[in-house]
Amino acid sequence: MSLHRLVIEAAVRRPGAPAVSAPSGSFTYGELDAAADAIAARLDRQGVRRGDRVVLWAGKSPETVAAMQAVLRLGAAYVPVDGSSPTARVAAIVRDCAARVVVTDRSRIPRISGEPVAGVPCVEMDGPYDPAPPLDAATTDDDLAYILYTSGSTGTPKGVCLTHRNARAFVDWAHDVLAPTEDDRFANHAPFTFDLSVLDLYVAFRAGATVHLVPPELSFAPAQLGEYLYSERISVWYSVPSALAVMMRYGGLLDRPAPEALHTVLFAGEPFPIAQLRDLAGWTGARMMNLYGPTETNVCTFHEVTEADLDRDRPVPIGIAAGGDRVRALRADGGVAAVGEEGELVVDGPTVMAGYWGHPPQSGPYRTGDLVRVLPGGAFDYLGRRDHMVKIRGHRVELGEVESVLENHADVAEAAAVAVGEGVDTRLVAFVAPRKSELGTLALRRHLALHLPRYMVADEVRILSPLPRNGNGKIDRPALRARAGGAERTAHEPDA
Repeated sequence: MSLHRLVIEAAVRRPGAPAVSAPSGSFTYGELDAAADAIAARLDRQGVRRGDRVVLWAGKSPETVAAMQAVLRLGAAYVPVDGSSPTARVAAIVRDCAARVVVTDRSRIPRISGEPVAGVPCVEMDGPYDPAPPLDAATTDDDLAYILYTSGSTGTPKGVCLTHRNARAFVDWAHDVLAPTEDDRFANHAPFTFDLSVLDLYVAFRAGATVHLVPPELSFAPAQLGEYLYSERISVWYSVPSALAVMMRYGGLLDRPAPEALHTVLFAGEPFPIAQLRDLAGWTGARMMNLYGPTETNVCTFHEVTEADLDRDRPVPIGIAAGGDRVRALRADGGVAAVGEEGELVVDGPTVMAGYWGHPPQSGPYRTGDLVRVLPGGAFDYLGRRDHMVKIRGHRVELGEVESVLENHADVAEAAAVAVGEGVDTRLVAFVAPRKSELGTLALRRHLALHLPRYMVADEVRILSPLPRNGNGKIDRPALRARAGGAERTAHEPDA
């Protein structure tokens, strides 16, 4: 079934129920349905047809969600671009995916019109909306639903193509596992360009629940974000672990009783430092789940946190297959890793992307580039990225292992390690955000020495709080490598 059918059906069942809420306004299911039809009529007049791509350049709002639905109702694929993105990036994506139109709000049209994307018209998504007949173009499971552009290794964005089959396999699985009701209130913390938002929107729509759009300016504002959790009576929370971490460390989240409405906490995108997860588990009795998967697979494994997990000295497992996928770890020799062995995680199944836009279709299993260890029972422990495996004076070093040991220190909130230099001059530099300001770097190096072989002990430890983040909330490793490679130090980086 096509993604937009979820809203169409919810609008029939619950037309007056709240569907999308934001500080800028809200839509009931009936209003969302009508707005989507009105915007679809505008796109139809511009010649948008099944299989076309429509770039959606806008901030988070109910109108943006309606525009997504409008594109799908024409059998086209939407291509979300963050509202804060510069016009040059928008124009580059428009050209790359050969977009038929750009949908945006009224204020942005003059900005994009000056870019070299001649012949690509702009369509307003703003209201008021004229009544329009329902549109529901016939689509197949293999038609594209959306394209998510990620940063490529060459610096050029790559468009990850997801079909209705890909999206529905994940959405249907997540709905079955979470079992949400019409009374649930989902928090949409992630940008629409980030695959985490697929769960927030479409699982909520399938249940006929409400999705609350967290404003971007609150995304990492500790106190305000924590207050949002209470004021909006959020029952299902899904974000990167760092968002929860800043709420706990700087927003006083743990200083007040957990909200009664909160019953499910989901996290993905990066390992959750185990000490911080213990703090969170001690605060709330909510169900907690670790969801794993690159954009190319959405979520392909999951693990529900148990009490025994909290006794580990490393992040919780990424778990077992999700969404009907098949996952396995391949050793360096190409064999399938057995219990206790390590390998690269490989995924095959319905959530795996159709391919990258402009490149040959995805063929065969998808190699994630992530290294895992096989656990008894067939679950997986995440070890780190293949490209985070470095050689230090001839020894293989998994940066994730160094980070995990640092984050198991009682006074460390989070850590990230990078390698800089070449050959015999390669150095291992660790950056640490402390729980308390008096944390010393020499003590941290001694802590590493107690738990790791000598060659894995960081040559240098720097105190840096907060660690830099990219637009998706993940640690900005290129920024750390640039800082580690330079001679400058900040006031928060004392000499070791």
